[in-house]
Amino acid sequence: MKALREIIITVLLALLIFGLLQVTIQAYTVRYSCMLPNIRDGEWIVVNKAAYFFGSPQRGEVIVFQSPNNPEDELIKRVIALPGDSVEVKDGKVFVNGIALVEHYILELPKYTYSREEVLPNNYFVLGDNRNNSLDSHYGWTVPRDNITGRAWFTYWPPSEWGLIKRYASQIAESGREANVMVWEILCLVK
Repeated sequence: MKALREIIITVLLALLIFGLLQVTIQAYTVRYSCMLPNIRDGEWIVVNKAAYFFGSPQRGEVIVFQSPNNPEDELIKRVIALPGDSVEVKDGKVFVNGIALVEHYILELPKYTYSREEVLPNNYFVLGDNRNNSLDSHYGWTVPRDNITGRAWFTYWPPSEWGLIKRYASQIAESGREANVMVWEILCLVK
């Protein structure tokens, strides 16, 4: 009888742990290259779904979310502007609330313009780190808070890329950055 009770307790604990993990984390495989040079096509990442249970996404965090244009797709991008912020892209720089960001983490400077616009309440303006080859908010959409799955937490495959996914805080721009030119796919899906 004691052995049966221990088996039942072990099974219940395993189910509890499994349920807790299902609610708080999820694994994805990144598809395409919108987050180069920081996250590559084919990398496996873990997303912390509990990160925003009691808080909100912050500028500089990498998030996974349900596409506002195609709910069947989940995308990965970096949060650039928060609800109520103004965003503008011109002269190869991203401006948030009139301040140019220093973005040492991007693949190349943006070659497009985006007219100054205020982010709606409960929405987030997101961009891929591969600025010129990413289907993101510069195409005229933002991410509703309810569409956000969680914060990209760490890369676990391949082993050579194992590590935390970095959050970059906003900084005032500096002049004279050189742009690297590469062409990649524009989508960045996770599966």
